[in-house]
Amino acid sequence: MTEPCTPSSPGGYPSDCEVMDGYRQIARERGEKTHPAGVSALVLEKAKNIRLLLLDVDGVLTDGTLHYSSSGEELKSFNTQDGFGISLLHQAGVETGIITARKSPMVERRATELKMTHIYQGARKKNEAFKEILKKTGFKPFEVAYMGDDWLDLILLQQVGLSITPANGADELKDVVHYVTSRPGGEGAVRDACTLILSARRELQKLLREYTLG
Repeated sequence: MTEPCTPSSPGGYPSDCEVMDGYRQIARERGEKTHPAGVSALVLEKAKNIRLLLLDVDGVLTDGTLHYSSSGEELKSFNTQDGFGISLLHQAGVETGIITARKSPMVERRATELKMTHIYQGARKKNEAFKEILKKTGFKPFEVAYMGDDWLDLILLQQVGLSITPANGADELKDVVHYVTSRPGGEGAVRDACTLILSARRELQKLLREYTLG
């Protein structure tokens, strides 16, 4: 138990004890408003209700660059940290899925590898896929997070409980979403989103302990 501070003389410099008390008060106030990563309390409140994370692909799970082989096959690269973040969500009981306007067998393969539950490719009308998922799962919009990077995603970002765009997302999205990740798509943005949800649900440290000694 800490001893009470002895006040400094009127008009004098604050004592060391008073300075430390001041720092503690600032820390308490910041703790009430923000997450250690700088996430607002409002965003954390929204994130703790999430039971399903839905993702766009190009610009979110990838960096948005399209590569083609000499035979015309479309190639994509995925980030392993993103994949592990999705796996951690599953361990915490949070479902995941994809809604993308494009179609690719590699996306199907990656989603299957990661055991994602809801896979919607060629979905130019993303809202229809979203409604179908809600009907199938029984989840409410406030229990769903969606992450997209461009205008096609706006219709969903304005309906879900937690809207997210990566650092490389279009400026128009950054103006309306709840959370902008620190990393761009294909380079850990999805992992940032997973970490936010797990932290808000108080699952992050519990999961981390399974991978550490002691």
